[in-house]
Amino acid sequence: MYGNDNWINSYLDAILDAGKGAGPARGRGGGGGGGGDRPSLLLRERGHFSPARYFVEEVITGYDETDLYKTWLRANAMRSPQEKNTRLENMTWRIWNLARKKKEFEKEEANRLSKRRLEAEKPQNDATADMSEDLFEGVKGEDVGDPSVAYGDSTAGNTPRISSFDKLYIVLISLHGLIRGENMELGRDSDTGGQVKYVVELAKALSSCPGVYRVDLLTRQIIAPNFDRGYGEPDEMLALTSFKNFKCERGENSGAHIIRIPFGPKEKHLAKENIWPFIQEFVDGALGHIVRMSKTLGEETGSVCPVWPAVIHGHYASAGVAAALLSGALNVPMVFTGHFLGKDKLEGLLKQGRQTREQINVTYKIMRRIEAEELSLDASEIVIASTRQEIEEQWNLYDGFEVMLARKLRALVKRGANCYGRYMPRMVIIPPGVEFGQLIHDFDIYGDEDNPSPASEDPSIWFEIMRFFTNPRKPMILAIARPYAEKNIATLVKAFGECHPLRELANLTLIMGNREAISKMNKISAAVLTSVLTLIDEYDLYGQVAYPKHHKHSEVPDIYRLAARTKAAMHGLPVIATKNGAPVEIHQVLENGLLVDPHDQHAIADALYKMLSEKQFWSRCRENGLKNIHQFSWPEHCKNYLSRILTLGPRHPAFACKEDHKVPVKCRKHIFVIAVDSVNKEDLIQIIRNSVEATRSGTMSDLTGFVLSTSLTIAELQSVIVRTGMLPTDFDAFICNSGSDIYYPSQSSDVPSNSRVTFASDHNYRSHIEYRWGGEGLRKYLVKWASSVVERRGRTEKQVIFEDSEHSSTYCLAFKVINPSHLPPLKELQKLMRIQSLRCHALYNHGATRLSVIPIHASRSQALRYLSICWGIELPDAVVIVGETGDSDYEELFGGLHKTVILKGGFNTPANRIHTVRRYPLQDVVALDSSNIIAIEGFSTGDIRSAMQQKLGIPTR
Repeated sequence: MYGNDNWINSYLDAILDAGKGAGPARGRGGGGGGGGDRPSLLLRERGHFSPARYFVEEVITGYDETDLYKTWLRANAMRSPQEKNTRLENMTWRIWNLARKKKEFEKEEANRLSKRRLEAEKPQNDATADMSEDLFEGVKGEDVGDPSVAYGDSTAGNTPRISSFDKLYIVLISLHGLIRGENMELGRDSDTGGQVKYVVELAKALSSCPGVYRVDLLTRQIIAPNFDRGYGEPDEMLALTSFKNFKCERGENSGAHIIRIPFGPKEKHLAKENIWPFIQEFVDGALGHIVRMSKTLGEETGSVCPVWPAVIHGHYASAGVAAALLSGALNVPMVFTGHFLGKDKLEGLLKQGRQTREQINVTYKIMRRIEAEELSLDASEIVIASTRQEIEEQWNLYDGFEVMLARKLRALVKRGANCYGRYMPRMVIIPPGVEFGQLIHDFDIYGDEDNPSPASEDPSIWFEIMRFFTNPRKPMILAIARPYAEKNIATLVKAFGECHPLRELANLTLIMGNREAISKMNKISAAVLTSVLTLIDEYDLYGQVAYPKHHKHSEVPDIYRLAARTKAAMHGLPVIATKNGAPVEIHQVLENGLLVDPHDQHAIADALYKMLSEKQFWSRCRENGLKNIHQFSWPEHCKNYLSRILTLGPRHPAFACKEDHKVPVKCRKHIFVIAVDSVNKEDLIQIIRNSVEATRSGTMSDLTGFVLSTSLTIAELQSVIVRTGMLPTDFDAFICNSGSDIYYPSQSSDVPSNSRVTFASDHNYRSHIEYRWGGEGLRKYLVKWASSVVERRGRTEKQVIFEDSEHSSTYCLAFKVINPSHLPPLKELQKLMRIQSLRCHALYNHGATRLSVIPIHASRSQALRYLSICWGIELPDAVVIVGETGDSDYEELFGGLHKTVILKGGFNTPANRIHTVRRYPLQDVVALDSSNIIAIEGFSTGDIRSAMQQKLGIPTR
């Protein structure tokens, strides 16, 4: 540095004015991802900014410790009385000291983060303490360092070549938001954001891959005022995407399609929080489409059998429930992507302290969402995550997944050992794809800022943004997010508004979707926009913050180009991103920015200031991003995706081919399902008689089928039929054991007697529901659990739940309840079984005097779907008759396209506690005001016939 006296004189005061005792100021909030003692914070605390101070910071970060120390020694050797050299010595000493302090702090921060990471990986001992010792014998220590074993993602050595498969049919499901192939209205509402863009691009990319014949993206049909008519089109074919790096020939292909299924109230757009009561209606409509499409694809490809989906992939919690039900109904593999998990959202909202848990649940239906994600874990074969952090810190919060248990189970599977009925979905890390080709090209065309192309014109969106700024040449901080509380836009504005050096350095651009007037927006988005505008006014940020009302999806690359251009044409933008979720490991690959706590405004401000003020760091982040972005291409994503799903075991409907179809088929137009649980046996017998008499008359007699659906065993049901005076053959099928068995009656033609009637079990249905059934391992655990449920009277304890072998079957484990008032809530039992990785449904029935545990894909509603496919009957032509209350699966009998008749009256037994301990209100599951649901008083023949004819429009004569 000797000889640079003139260069440095103008900056000496900037250092010396800080005062001899000031020293370096410690950064708040960790300095945004590992920063340390920096003058930037000192300058902020002093409340003003000068270019000299800014330059000094560039000097500090531009030298390493060795060079600074040598400079100090040279300056010390040339001491003289001159004030200039004294100042030079003082300056170099301060710079050296600052650099040392910064490195010390960075080392401390790295140690702190390492310690925190180890604490996050601490095993959940409670989840495995109760498991039998033989489960883990010889497993401890095996494959401990292998992430693929830990998550169940072990495909090395056995991954099929994609080109060796063809005619794959893939079904994607995403229920919320405005989904269309072109001109996506991203940001129009809180539901139309990144997930919408992701699923559309995924569908396009997959359909362009070799071996994939057709991709269907199923979503909701929207026919509502003020929405484009395209959202009401039942079928929209997506333009194929071509990738120059994908060298395989695509061959014959049916393309990618958006299939819009009508469900919920017509002519009304539903927010994702309001979709829950209508999911079963979607499932019924989607089931019909998939069955028809599979048959069509079989004919197109010349296959003997229908081409059933290779996988059904649900995106987000609501689509996860739908995918689970469709997977069970069709016996095809399920894949799930959570996108933004409910438990993580709940913790974030509670951390903000603005709402109580109850208020959050009312606003976001958060408990329904979390239960849906738990069910998705139960049913999925693969769960796709973007990062390891998502698995270890977010999914690890759920009852149904635990990292250490997943590792041990996977090790057992690799050894071919017995897992005792325990199963864990495979967690697969596949980073999201990015359609970046056009973006990179757009950046490159501005490679020479000094000699731009004279023919080029600035995009119109640039003017819409720049008109907000007093000084539009300053660097730009860009945030693109929907106006939604979870996006933390207000925190960013606070960080910008309270940091005066940052305001001097840069402008802030907020792209918050599209809006006409805040008064016309939904309440949540309007509240966020109002908060942002209030903060802009409070901090007097006019001329420094842009917040345009409109932008097109196609203009997003232009917005990024503008942000890059304001930073001296250095193309490619570094990022400041959340330290939670996908950005963590994306950042590890790209190394193109800083990670911060999204709720810590000081950390955000520190990170932004560091990025803008340290030019070398900015340039390094930009170069890293452009160099590594290709690792996140859609071809790479699809290659990883297909390699995983092609390793799944073969699963397809048992009725896939005609020669496999052994279920009795009768020519029926309507199915009447009697599923009344809330009455005594005498009233049940009369309800059965009256229902049959009301509908089995006139010309519809031979076109009407009857099914009894109950929690009774086939033996118990047979005794009920005898008391009705009817023949078992008067019914087409019997759904028994809460939906875990289907029986068909048959009788010798020469002996018309009940004694010669036989009941044939549907083995095809059993093959549908046996998925992940725990069998003997599950039974042993339940017996152990039942012994712990006791009634305490003083010092004595009395067991209240006992195994009931008489009423158990292969796929239904029954337990007798002695005192229902001491039953634990079902959610507690379900939680215990999920922690043990036992995948099943637990039900209280018979007035809570019996506990039944059945497979995860078994239920009375699923059995009805199975029969409708086998018999070729449309579900809108089915009627389910229920009581005013029922077993704990009561709510599942309401939803869907079938009609539901509720028999009301004093003959119903009162609702008991099994219906008062649910995690969420009944209206979060069932749309009780649906036109498909009617209630009548009594159960006389006339009442039932009138309901069928007048209210449901079903002919009974």
